[in-house]
Amino acid sequence: MSSIADNIGSVTRRIQKATLRAGRAPDSVRLLAVSKTRTADEVRQAVTAGQTAFGENYLQEALDKQAALTDLAGVDWHFIGPIQSNKTRQIASAFSWVHSVDRLKIAHRLSEQRDTHLPPLNICLQVNINGENSKAGCTLDDLEGLTTAIGNLPNLSLRGLMAIPDPDQPESELRTSFRTLTNALTELRQHCPEAGPLDTLSMGMSADLEMAIGEGATWVRVGTALFGSRPAKS
Repeated sequence: MSSIADNIGSVTRRIQKATLRAGRAPDSVRLLAVSKTRTADEVRQAVTAGQTAFGENYLQEALDKQAALTDLAGVDWHFIGPIQSNKTRQIASAFSWVHSVDRLKIAHRLSEQRDTHLPPLNICLQVNINGENSKAGCTLDDLEGLTTAIGNLPNLSLRGLMAIPDPDQPESELRTSFRTLTNALTELRQHCPEAGPLDTLSMGMSADLEMAIGEGATWVRVGTALFGSRPAKS
């Protein structure tokens, strides 16, 4: 059985090869280790192997892990799950990135509740790129208005877009989904230049990270390829 360190090395090489094939700068894509349902010890092993950025879906689970790992320096926590209004205060204080903002109400709350002594909270707008009823995210039609409104909020840095395309699509359609998100970010840069850095595309996971990188991903969110299959729910 491969160790977490071995898996991180393998995935890092995949990212490097895909970035090279795409003709992009070697440091233009970063690995976000999706550590939801994983133990604090597994995160510790990943940090020891050089991984620093971790994505969590469930607030209380993430807070428990953070509390268990306070001795580790340089760990960067990203919230990537659906956001309930009553959880925004803790999310605003415990994370440096939020990839899953999909409505103005949530952005307002994160802005109001971010401690002004902390750096601005980096956020991505989640786009429901395939219009799936089962997934969160704003529509492409809503993006420009949402971007303009959020760009005026203090304590936030609007970094870009996130999507979770339907993994059951044919490969050609999956590639189109990634490309659509990339094109949407390009249009936002043109139409909303003052809204924020708009330099981030959070897309691609264990099975399709090479395709996502080929279409412009800057963060790839990888769990299974690093930690193995998730444990079955009890």
